[in-house]
Amino acid sequence: MSYKDIIKQAQSQKRSLLNEVESKAVLAEIGIPVTKTQLAATSADAVKLASELGYPVVLKILSNDVVHKSDVGGVKVGLRDGKEVEAAYNEIIANVKKAQPTAHIDGVSVQPQARAGTEVVLGMSKDPQFGPVLMFGLGGILVEILKDVSFRIVPLTNRDAAQMVREIKAFPVLQGYRGMEPADLATLEKAILTLSDFVEKNPEIKEMDLNPVFAYKDGAIAVDARIILEDAD
Repeated sequence: MSYKDIIKQAQSQKRSLLNEVESKAVLAEIGIPVTKTQLAATSADAVKLASELGYPVVLKILSNDVVHKSDVGGVKVGLRDGKEVEAAYNEIIANVKKAQPTAHIDGVSVQPQARAGTEVVLGMSKDPQFGPVLMFGLGGILVEILKDVSFRIVPLTNRDAAQMVREIKAFPVLQGYRGMEPADLATLEKAILTLSDFVEKNPEIKEMDLNPVFAYKDGAIAVDARIILEDAD
């Protein structure tokens, strides 16, 4: 299914939020590296998918009603065999039902656990006056605490992308501060430009959030993602 088909399907179902599996499928098609992520509707599905994808794996709740998955016990990481996956699946479902009894649960996403890297965030929102605006900064919970981010109006040039990466206060972290692995700046800039081109060509995209993206010295990969569509007429 192409990303256009994914968007049309959501619109036909009167949904504005693409789940993690759908969002990553869209991103993978346009050239953004993502962890391969699949939906498990049962614990048996989760065990089968984990075996196919390769251990260790991460399981996350899939529900449009759950915004912060970790806060409700909806994430399990470092799972190394089928027994751990089965137990984690059941625990995630139980945790979410207890924390949000009315939440509609689609299932659980299964994905290989990516190697840790420097966490950055890429995002897009629409300004009433200027239209689509891209955002870049340190990722994970740091974006909420430090708010160390940069912005540019779509469409972006190569120079815009380079400036976005370099003007955050934490740029030295991306350069390899105190022995840390430096980030592949060229890959990050390419990802920013890819998103700019994508949202420019697809005005039905209202908001995007890739957080975190693990940046390495030889690439980067988005381990969580969310895409929101404009409300259907």
